[in-house]
Amino acid sequence: MNVQGLPEGIRVFERGWLSSNNVLFIGDEHTALVDTGYATHVEQTQALVRHALGGRPLDLVANTHLHSDHCGGNAAMQREYPASRTMIPPGQASAVKAWDTVALTYAPTGQTCERFRFDALLEPGSVIGLGQQEWQIHAAPGHDPHSVIFFEAASRTLISADALWENGFGVVFPELEGVSAFGEVAATLDVIERLRPTCVIPGHGGVFGGAEQVTAALARARTRLESFELDPARHARHAAKVLLKFKLLELQRVSWDELERWALETAYFRLLIARYCEEGRERRWLQSLAQDLVRAGAAEIADGLISNA
Repeated sequence: MNVQGLPEGIRVFERGWLSSNNVLFIGDEHTALVDTGYATHVEQTQALVRHALGGRPLDLVANTHLHSDHCGGNAAMQREYPASRTMIPPGQASAVKAWDTVALTYAPTGQTCERFRFDALLEPGSVIGLGQQEWQIHAAPGHDPHSVIFFEAASRTLISADALWENGFGVVFPELEGVSAFGEVAATLDVIERLRPTCVIPGHGGVFGGAEQVTAALARARTRLESFELDPARHARHAAKVLLKFKLLELQRVSWDELERWALETAYFRLLIARYCEEGRERRWLQSLAQDLVRAGAAEIADGLISNA
């Protein structure tokens, strides 16, 4: 979509929850794409980018972080545009080189991502040319310890990835592994506040802007963070429902037995069960998560099947 107030030459493809938003930059001499979505939507991502480019090549792919819903289309883009370069945050460069699916979280989350290469790193504190503008690169740990965000000072536009949405932020994955990271979320929100953006392109959800709207979004994020800090079990339960919903979005419809088996074999669920579920009640806990999704209108259960809603 074209959004009033965005710098010239930027297209935002708002994708929903399974795939991250894609931000396409079309400059006079340079094109770039920030984030490529999930593997399930690769063909759609390619079609959107191809149509918008109108026959021009894609010169650069830049990933805010390497969760599967943000880089799942990297390999396909590299095949379609073999001359393009791919840039990633530096923290997981060695894991990408070795294709360590545990370190990259694809195996622990039960998600998929086709192997891709990278050509250069997005170093925090440096500047990158995207389309017709120069964008500052800022470290944004919390949701992902290696994430970066991009800020264009002239227009005060922020590409916030999963560090800030209009109504929150992404699951704080290090916390699921027992690593303290709520403080990093707070510090990243402070960085965003100091940048004083007036237009925010989030990793998921619609573009939002205006000083009051951004201030309100930061306040909502801080309130949510405080609730998680006071009750980590609440965050853990939220994270578990997110992982279940993500799988439902991918599969659309699956037998409850199969989904339960997938969850019990998935490393992050095993971590959550070990820390937050009473022994012997694993299946009852998973069923309660599914019922929460049903009550929220996010899933339907009938005849032994659970469906995305």
